[in-house]
Amino acid sequence: MNQPDAGTRIALHRLMLLTRELDRVIGAADGHWHAALGEEAVIAGCYHGLREGDALAPHYRGMLQAACARGGDLARLLAGLDGRVTSYSRGRYRSDVCSPIELGIIGLYSGALGPTLEYAAGAALAARLDGKGAVAVAVFGDGTASRGNFHEALNLAAVLKLPVVYVCQNNQFAISTPSQREHGGRIVDRAAGFGMPGVEVDGNDVVAVHAAVQEAIARARRGEGPTLIDALTYRVGGHMASDPAAYRTDADVQAWKARDPIALHEARLLAEGLLDAAQLAVMSAEVAAEVDAAMRKAQSDPMPGPEDLGLDEVFAKA
Repeated sequence: MNQPDAGTRIALHRLMLLTRELDRVIGAADGHWHAALGEEAVIAGCYHGLREGDALAPHYRGMLQAACARGGDLARLLAGLDGRVTSYSRGRYRSDVCSPIELGIIGLYSGALGPTLEYAAGAALAARLDGKGAVAVAVFGDGTASRGNFHEALNLAAVLKLPVVYVCQNNQFAISTPSQREHGGRIVDRAAGFGMPGVEVDGNDVVAVHAAVQEAIARARRGEGPTLIDALTYRVGGHMASDPAAYRTDADVQAWKARDPIALHEARLLAEGLLDAAQLAVMSAEVAAEVDAAMRKAQSDPMPGPEDLGLDEVFAKA
């Protein structure tokens, strides 16, 4: 498995820092925010390094980061959380549910989690018909893997050998249901039933996740069909910011905190001499300042009026 170069490793670290800072700022303002604390390596590893023209169907834990990785403006994305007119949607929908389609991102249009796997299969079929070598990447949770959409989408992708990569952001909880009570066996083992490769990867190792995803993308671009990747990680926080998560033990949480993906990658960057402690501190401070400034701007932007929401396009005039 090819390992990412030095520049990519540093970029992956920055995207993980951005993920954590967004959790800090948005979680403090919105009790409904679905944080990704502990899952940063899967997010960065999946969303960094896609080509223009590739389609991306992100998990809702990582939707904003996916948009940033595709070149989205952070202040406009944060404005979308509060329905501000300066957001990409002009306040019509939340950016953590549906990020900008112009960035090649497929949102959770139905409000359900499973359909995005099928949307990704459709995008992959369109890419193959277009003949320009684009691929689709769909990221979903272990709970979504129990839905019928999962089986339908992967089966179709396998039969048609579509250029799509399916990544399970396996944080071991479907809201409050632990994975051992949710499904039998390992999710990665389901790949064999569809006749596609199944790859299990340490979801707290951003280098391993990125390498696995890039290898699956390269396979898809060669016309060899889909891959299922099971990235095992852990949701350190609750299902959302206001969830006390009393349904699991503190010992489990602390054990996974000891494998913090940002700390693990930081140690690697130091050991490999790619960054020193001072440079890492500067990067961390810069990302925090960027997120704080973007949030301040977003919260001060105006709310939309009827002329922005397109009410005349929906309702007939008397």
